Amino acid sequence: MPIELKNATRIYTANAEVRALDDASLSVAPGEWLAVMGPSGSRKSTLVNLIGCLDQPTSGEVWINGMNVAQMSAVELNHFRAEKIGFIFQQFHLIPYLTALENVMLAQYFHSMTDQSEARAALERIGLADRADHLPAQLSGGEQQRVCIARIPGSFWPTNPRETWTRSMKKLSYGNYGNSMIRDGPSLWSRMIR
Repeated sequence: MPIELKNATRIYTANAEVRALDDASLSVAPGEWLAVMGPSGSRKSTLVNLIGCLDQPTSGEVWINGMNVAQMSAVELNHFRAEKIGFIFQQFHLIPYLTALENVMLAQYFHSMTDQSEARAALERIGLADRADHLPAQLSGGEQQRVCIARIPGSFWPTNPRETWTRSMKKLSYGNYGNSMIRDGPSLWSRMIR
């Protein structure tokens, strides 16, 4: 899914005007790995929020998959985000009293409808079929992270069965079905295209 920012600016106004992003332009090709890194306060989150459709620029354009999301209404943006954007947060945000399977099905609910067999297939693809009925507290940190990967909508998954998510985010196999925005993790720098 190609991503392009064209002269994107984000200004916040409260007590004073803050230019969180100023005339930024960026192009990311489908399947390209990109690391977004910088010190605290360097506006990484602002950039990722624009690309993730959590915010819109004050001016400029944000093109994702051929659509200028900067021109979308709030309702259109919510629908686009639900259908096209997948997030894996540093904190996994798993519901503690739901099993791994139920956490995946909860994400499906917000996309359209739940499908237990599809949720089980997603867990199987990331090597957690045998942990589907475990609560988050019964899973390791890496397993919890993989449940988050399984929550990504099926349309983001590779069509080639040999092209699969591996058992570790550090060895994430990535095909031509999306883009990766990584804010932290210097150990991953060497794996980024740019």
